[in-house]
Amino acid sequence: MANKVERRSSELSMAGVVRLLAVAIFLGYILAWVIAPTNRYREKWQPKLRADTNSTYFGTQGTNLLIYTFPILFISILGCVYIHLKKGRREDERHALNLTREVNPGASFWRRPALVSGPLGIVSWTELAFLAMFVALLTWYFSVYLSNSFSRITPQSAAKAGEKVWEAKLESAALRLGLLGNLCLAFLFIPVTRTSSILPLAGLTSEGSIKYHIWLGHTVMVLVTLHGLLYVIYWASTDSLSSMLEWANTGESYVAGELALLCGLVLWATTLQRVRRKMFELFFYSHQLYVFFLFFFLLHVGIGFFCLILPGVYLFMIDRFLRFLQSRGRVRLVSARLLPGDSIELNFAKSPSLEYNPLSNVFVNVPAVSRLQWHPFTVSSNSNLEPDTLSVIIKKEGSWTQKLHQVLASSPPERLEVALEGPYGPVSNSFSRYNSLVLISGGSGITPFISIIREFIFRSATGEGATPKIHLICAFKNSADLTMLDLLLPISGSVSDISRLRLRVDAFVTREKAPTGKGDAVRTLWFKPRPTDQPAAAVLGPHSWLLLAAVIASSFVAFLLLIGIMNRYYIYPKDHNTNKVYSYTAKALLNLLIICATIAATAAAAFLWGKQRHAAEGRQVQIANAPTPAGVSPGTWFHNAEQELESLPQESLVRSTNVQFGARPDLKKILLEQEEKDVGVLVSGPRGMRRDVAKICSSGLTDNLHYESMSFSW
Repeated sequence: MANKVERRSSELSMAGVVRLLAVAIFLGYILAWVIAPTNRYREKWQPKLRADTNSTYFGTQGTNLLIYTFPILFISILGCVYIHLKKGRREDERHALNLTREVNPGASFWRRPALVSGPLGIVSWTELAFLAMFVALLTWYFSVYLSNSFSRITPQSAAKAGEKVWEAKLESAALRLGLLGNLCLAFLFIPVTRTSSILPLAGLTSEGSIKYHIWLGHTVMVLVTLHGLLYVIYWASTDSLSSMLEWANTGESYVAGELALLCGLVLWATTLQRVRRKMFELFFYSHQLYVFFLFFFLLHVGIGFFCLILPGVYLFMIDRFLRFLQSRGRVRLVSARLLPGDSIELNFAKSPSLEYNPLSNVFVNVPAVSRLQWHPFTVSSNSNLEPDTLSVIIKKEGSWTQKLHQVLASSPPERLEVALEGPYGPVSNSFSRYNSLVLISGGSGITPFISIIREFIFRSATGEGATPKIHLICAFKNSADLTMLDLLLPISGSVSDISRLRLRVDAFVTREKAPTGKGDAVRTLWFKPRPTDQPAAAVLGPHSWLLLAAVIASSFVAFLLLIGIMNRYYIYPKDHNTNKVYSYTAKALLNLLIICATIAATAAAAFLWGKQRHAAEGRQVQIANAPTPAGVSPGTWFHNAEQELESLPQESLVRSTNVQFGARPDLKKILLEQEEKDVGVLVSGPRGMRRDVAKICSSGLTDNLHYESMSFSW
């Protein structure tokens, strides 16, 4: 036992060292952006760096590969090692929670909401601080670049170029806006890399980081639009509008830049919230224009300049290809539960080695509904309580979910093809640190809390870790929606006793004054499998993070070797043995081809290796049609009052549940009455509900409420 404790302590220390090293490298990376616009860097340091890296193997792109590409890729490798070490001590973390449940007051303050309403949504003090620092970096970068460039523009220099002073300054400002856009583009794809190992280093998830991608995306489009607009004004003032039709052999290709901007503008227009909510398909399909935006942007600036934003794009390409490989298979759909409130629970077979934390999500594709559309849903099952099952809950709202409900409800098929990507989620359970949890949901917002409650059901039954006091507050429009409470208990019937779980459920039915009487019962459908169906499994097998680190490292090394050979023996001789400079466009396309080839080869090899590792495990998953479980739980009991309870867990859950009709929860009263020292508050539901709860937690009326930010609003 002592050796085990020492080993875990060593792993903890190693994880801390790895994280500290990653932070140090990232600070150095940011410092490179800070000094880039200064005269000292441009006149002294940059020439020296270029002289040292401008070899016959890497050419002019060698400097940018060293300064801007390598650090982020190395941080991502360190992140994979960090997550692997952290996952290795998950069991010990659960036991440690019995002894340490103190919330750091300082850390709690920085997680508290600073802004509740406004265009940015709910923003914590930490996010606000980093946002202010990023804005300061943008301001510094642009102002120093602009000041230094303006200082070199004189009437004599402008006249020599055949321009007026204001025209020269206009052209300089347009160029610097483009450079500023590159700085934002360097970070744009990191938040949407679902298998990102960088985000967990900062305690983030890809789902929770979507808003950062939105902020960066709007900033990028404003900057590149101004960049293009100012250049058009400059060309018009200097009678050189014909430049818009130039595709230069060397330097910037203006036509490619205009095509990139056009793709970006179309993409940008469909990201408006009203368009995204009401016409999701238009948003989804038009968003794929990012491929053409990046392609033409590469041709516009050349591969040397593209290396400034390459690491984020590179990691996203690896993630995207792995998702493509995972999505080619078909996951075995075991059953579906159709609830009277127009909700569906899909239950998939899962590899026992696949572990995920509560609040994880998966992307679901049902070819019978749409072959192209993928939709994210929160995982409601728990990998500890249900080692062989992965479940998601789908509420009938949009056109895709309506079609799915129609397929299952009207004439249920014997088998339904489904593909999954994921699951993706937090590395650790931050909500476990609290003495008490208040879970507030509206409608289908209860979904992420089901996995949390099931996690504590498992802990209370096994004694693994302390279980906090849990108060679930859920608001529904109609009494039929109360059947969502049925899903608190898994369909597998693996729960025998929840009496030790300190759970209280307050359900509010807002649009009805009393129960409507007998309604439809929960309907369970069982599906026949095919031999080709596979259980849901990690895309790279049980040791996914170490394999991901190997993919990143090996693909980048292969890329460096291949471009070195290409530059030394193909491009360099052409550049120096002829009077013509090798085409920037051709060089960019060759680099792109090598990047795609190395990523595809290494990722496919890792995927096949991982697939072989869990193939035997997949064959052990039982393929049996279980009977529909008998019994009901709270939602059905209140919706169909004449039914009888048939199991101890259902009886305990019903006794813990209180339903009020024709009322809304008084959230302020409920929250301010919490007496425990540290109360974690999680909310999932309409935007107004999230803002109300955040406002109460940040009001300063009490210091024991800790708002936990969640993002389930695509």
